[in-house]
Amino acid sequence: MAKPWLDISVEMRDGMVQWPGDPVCRVGLHVKLGDPIPGQPGKKIPCNLTKLALSAPTGTHMDAPRHFIADGITMEAMPLEPVMGPCRVIELKDKDAITVEELKPHRLKRGERVLFKTRNSTRSWRMAKTSTFDEDFIFIPAPTARYLVECGVMTVGVDYLSVGGYNKDGVECHQIMLGAKRPIWIIEGLNLAKIKPGKYELACLPLKIVGADGAPCRAALRALK
Repeated sequence: MAKPWLDISVEMRDGMVQWPGDPVCRVGLHVKLGDPIPGQPGKKIPCNLTKLALSAPTGTHMDAPRHFIADGITMEAMPLEPVMGPCRVIELKDKDAITVEELKPHRLKRGERVLFKTRNSTRSWRMAKTSTFDEDFIFIPAPTARYLVECGVMTVGVDYLSVGGYNKDGVECHQIMLGAKRPIWIIEGLNLAKIKPGKYELACLPLKIVGADGAPCRAALRALK
């Protein structure tokens, strides 16, 4: 019997936590079932219609190379291989950052999909319940980004809103990973609180938005036997 799929996405909701300076996420009804239809006495609206207003990097999302690379490809051109298939969840304990020293024992492989579980999955997303941004989240410093490129990993997923830190290697980290000869595909905003380290099947499909530098996505894992 197949293992169940486990949702590792965060809920998208009105006013949810965002990267400081990004547009506030707005989710609300444009029209409501049962309300009167303007200009048509006695007639009522037959459905609900939700209206969304948000930036591409909202909640669980992916970055395309165009996010930081001027001639990088955009979301509609993204191949599916980086986000569909076997992956590994690696739990890391460093209290400041994801370091090369902590990654080396895991022997990352070329073409691998890896998701990093840190304290962000509990601390940062707990703060997010009150729309509070965690400025001190665990991040990938520039030297670690270069190491990931050298290892040749295909996909990296992290458990908060950015691979790069807040005022700590944010731009450099993205430029290194997205600007590599073989760009690393980045999934941000995962919640791995209920996920144990190990091998899984990954399914993570971003919206196919033409010309976009990123897109929201729904991500799930299924444990491999």
